[in-house]
Amino acid sequence: MESHFHQELGQLKMTILQMASLAERSVSKALTAFFRRDADLAQEVIEGDRAINLLEVDVDRISLRLLALDQPMAGDLRFIIGCMRIAVSLERIGDQAVNVAERALFLSTRPPLPPNPAMEQLGETALDMFQTVIRVFIDENTEEAREVCRMDDKADELNVTVLKTLLDYMVKEVPAVERSVQTIIAARCLERVADEATNIAESVIFITLGVNIKHHCQG
Repeated sequence: MESHFHQELGQLKMTILQMASLAERSVSKALTAFFRRDADLAQEVIEGDRAINLLEVDVDRISLRLLALDQPMAGDLRFIIGCMRIAVSLERIGDQAVNVAERALFLSTRPPLPPNPAMEQLGETALDMFQTVIRVFIDENTEEAREVCRMDDKADELNVTVLKTLLDYMVKEVPAVERSVQTIIAARCLERVADEATNIAESVIFITLGVNIKHHCQG
């Protein structure tokens, strides 16, 4: 029974890692589609979201079976609960990638806006945070988890910069309002990816240390 229980825990971790891999690929593709105006790649992201959703269902199924049948204690219990939280964040990250891809589809049919360095930096920061937090989950590295939390401030600041830049631009270029609004929405989605990476970092700290630091990860 003990061996079977730990096999199930291993399967739970592998399913989380599968989800993370697909979600990371979705975010990366969505960013490429957005900045390169690649409608085909954007469509790939949209169509690929179902696979992430199905894996979240698998995480729930495995987790609930472990909780119901094995009555795990201490660290094992934290791991299962933490994985359920992480799966929710991964599914939401997949959704945000789809939202960015949908903006990319729209903008690919319109004249390009001027280059926006803050938008590019926001995309890089959000993706970097997500890729880092996947390593954090694998290694159970709480110090690096806290670093991900600190990076969230940078993502927030870049999102505000994008918003201000585009609001100024819309005042001067009224025909660009719709395209600018779509870009602002995409920036907000990327900021949400950063937020969910922070949530995953908090879950890793909960799993590893048994400390609940939701909403004050940077402390």
